[in-house]
Amino acid sequence: MTDRIDDMDARLLRLVQRDARLTVAQMSERLGLSPSACHRRLQRLERDGVLRGTVALVDARALGRATTAFVEISLSSQADEVLDAFEATVARIPEVLECHLMTGAYDYLLKVVARDTDDFARLHRRHLASLPGVAKIQSSFALKTVRETTALPV
Repeated sequence: MTDRIDDMDARLLRLVQRDARLTVAQMSERLGLSPSACHRRLQRLERDGVLRGTVALVDARALGRATTAFVEISLSSQADEVLDAFEATVARIPEVLECHLMTGAYDYLLKVVARDTDDFARLHRRHLASLPGVAKIQSSFALKTVRETTALPV
């Protein structure tokens, strides 16, 4: 934890990560804080960039996106213009949930959702294979999700 996060902030962050729908009154009651003190802490955490937003988690399977693939991509060059073009283009593909610049054997790791393997093949042909600077693509399919969370340890 950083110096600006005290124990109460950590408790508040754990609470918000479990259920962001709680009202300030509910949070303050669970934390033993006044509602105004709880609200000030939330505002400070937002202002400091610790809390970046509140989202709803949507089940991919419920929306017919039952297939998750992890795609390793190697680029033909590490030049800034190639990296920038790749990143700008991949950011516009809605099925790409995550894109990470990596060290090691490949340059980028993508987390991609699709309806099924046929849908992934379409995405691969239409989008992934035509990304700027791509030299090599290797895909692996998740057979089962053992653990999935968005909650960071605090």
